[in-house]
Amino acid sequence: MIRFSSVAAGALFGFLCLTSSVSANSIQDSKLAKGTEKLIGDATTWLMILAPVVTGLLIIYFFIRRSAADEMDTKKWNNRIIVAVVSCIGAVLGSALLNVIIGYYK
Repeated sequence: MIRFSSVAAGALFGFLCLTSSVSANSIQDSKLAKGTEKLIGDATTWLMILAPVVTGLLIIYFFIRRSAADEMDTKKWNNRIIVAVVSCIGAVLGSALLNVIIGYYK
């Protein structure tokens, strides 16, 4: 059995030996940096749109399931509703924060 550390060390050694240098005037002018910046910008924009929509659908589903549940299950569905709302807030705030950080690099 091959250990993970020996595989990781071999991969790191291979990566360091087989690298090729790239000449660019600056990192921010490279295709990789511009593409990554656009990718993060687009992903965070979609996340800010999709997170509330998906959360709304989940909350509707949780309310329907809660209405058909008994007393013990009602508490679980209430907790799931709270977790969905908090997760949505976290996703939107995280996405907005990434958009602000990416905005400084433009």
